[in-house]
Amino acid sequence: MKYVKKGLVYLLFAIPVVTQLYPLLWLFLYSLKSNEEILGGSFFSLPKQFLWGNYKEAYENGNYLQYLGNSVLVTVSTMVFVILLASMVAYAISRFRWKYGNAVMLVFLMGMMIPMQATLLPLMLIFKNLKFGAFHVLDTPLSLILPYIAFQLPIAIFILSGFMRSIPGEIEESAFVDGASIYRIFRSIILPISAPPMMTVCILTFINIWNEYIMAATFISSERWKTLPFGIYSFVSQYSVNYGDIGAFLIMGALPVIIIYFVLSERITKGMVAGAVKG
Repeated sequence: MKYVKKGLVYLLFAIPVVTQLYPLLWLFLYSLKSNEEILGGSFFSLPKQFLWGNYKEAYENGNYLQYLGNSVLVTVSTMVFVILLASMVAYAISRFRWKYGNAVMLVFLMGMMIPMQATLLPLMLIFKNLKFGAFHVLDTPLSLILPYIAFQLPIAIFILSGFMRSIPGEIEESAFVDGASIYRIFRSIILPISAPPMMTVCILTFINIWNEYIMAATFISSERWKTLPFGIYSFVSQYSVNYGDIGAFLIMGALPVIIIYFVLSERITKGMVAGAVKG
């Protein structure tokens, strides 16, 4: 009976592992096949010949470095502003005693219920008419950064405010007695203490923004500002599609996320637990 229970436990753990790893393995094998093998229906078989040249073609013909730089620019800019804004809002909601604190928190949490697809048309109309002097917002990194910040703020505020509520008030009281201002307390005390959930917010924001496709395909049309998920169209022409190169490009695009997630997965768990339990 003991071995049966162990077998059931291993089986329960094996199911999510297989379901998560199998798509990556399938995509990796897909990236090493020729168009003939892929179109021939051999989706689940090993490649007859491992075409490592698909990765070279994806790197050279897919403008990989340019799209990688655009993705880094958009993702890092979003992360910086999300952390900056979310930490200030979370501090005001969780540490200040004011009448509408819970109402403001509820408004931000309602933002988590708005589907991204429902905002595409209104945002397109806004960005089309929005410009700063001669600078048009549409078809620039700013047209991605602004909505990305808006969609990532609710979960970031939720995590950070839950953690900040757990910080003892005596820390701030002693700092006030010593003559520290609110800004000094926030900068020198609250932010360092909140490092674990802030790391979690950074990683979750990175994963969500790095893989985002819908807004990038809607607001970006020029080759200059395409991001990695949108860059796969470089291998689609009017009369042919290089499926193997697309698979290789997707693997190279997902590689930074996979590496960062496995390296920092423990920090994600600790930050989520800190924000949930202590809050």
